[in-house]
Amino acid sequence: MITISTNRGDIRVKLFDDRAPITCENFRRYVTDEFFDGTVFHRVIPNFMIQGGGFGTDMRQKRTREPIKNEAKNGESNRRGTLAMARTSAVDSATAQFFINLRDNAFLDHGPRDYGYAVFGEVTEGMDVVDAIAKVKTASQGGHQDVPVEAVEIVSVRVDDQA
Repeated sequence: MITISTNRGDIRVKLFDDRAPITCENFRRYVTDEFFDGTVFHRVIPNFMIQGGGFGTDMRQKRTREPIKNEAKNGESNRRGTLAMARTSAVDSATAQFFINLRDNAFLDHGPRDYGYAVFGEVTEGMDVVDAIAKVKTASQGGHQDVPVEAVEIVSVRVDDQA
């Protein structure tokens, strides 16, 4: 289990190690390195998703490790409450940024339209926190859209041994 502590509350997450081993190992390395501490959910789109893990509270993008292989063909669907890796238009471009689906977003799954976005975990507790984050006021900031007006900070992300 992973606990994502935010300035809005805690979100507990179960990772799908058996279905997305590369992605889960990558995510845990960022957790162990305390990379996510002091980052923000920088993109919040109601009825779609909240995205974080790449920008500090100053909205400067953090330097990441090399991109990983996209595991979107793992059979998991981008359904409400799942975590998936954010990426650019390049299939194997995911690094640290992730998003939490606010609704079922099957169009983000692997398929004929697009390679898809790798689902690698799900929220087990704290979906009320995720839903509260989804309701914050957003605006454009520094060339980015859908940025919370008041920062939604990821204070820390930790592996929780209490499974």
